[in-house]
Amino acid sequence: MEPLIDIVLEDPRWQALGLELLADRAARATLASLNLPTEGFQIVVMGCDDARIAALNADHRGKTKPTNVLSWPAEERAPDAAGQVPESPEPGDPDDPESLGDIALAYETCATEAADQGKPLTDHVTHLTVHGILHLLGYDHIDDKDAELMEETEVRILATLGLADPY
Repeated sequence: MEPLIDIVLEDPRWQALGLELLADRAARATLASLNLPTEGFQIVVMGCDDARIAALNADHRGKTKPTNVLSWPAEERAPDAAGQVPESPEPGDPDDPESLGDIALAYETCATEAADQGKPLTDHVTHLTVHGILHLLGYDHIDDKDAELMEETEVRILATLGLADPY
């Protein structure tokens, strides 16, 4: 059986922080909150530095600066109308899981934001991982109605992990 999270560590600071366990916990909580099984899905999470995420941000979004988290859904799942819940993906076989997509997190940006917000880095990274996974599942925050739904969903998931409302 394949693990839910496939971790890629490009910066050793992520190993010290325990990104693999944080990402796995966030992913399991996110899927459970959305009534999705934790078996039959796979998510790639990359822990990198600001330079790497800035290059990815430039390549994929045309923005030449680092950001905290980027996500690449394996499939477009956005709903037809703003504020609607995206359609849930179908799980694959536990031995051949369905890819939900990839997430990248930038260490320096995450650490700076956590310090600026006066919260533990692990809590902030957990929130950003949940945020990235919701993007993989078709949630977005471009439209106000979509943003409201996504934020409510994040807050609900984070509460199951004992984390405070980040908004």
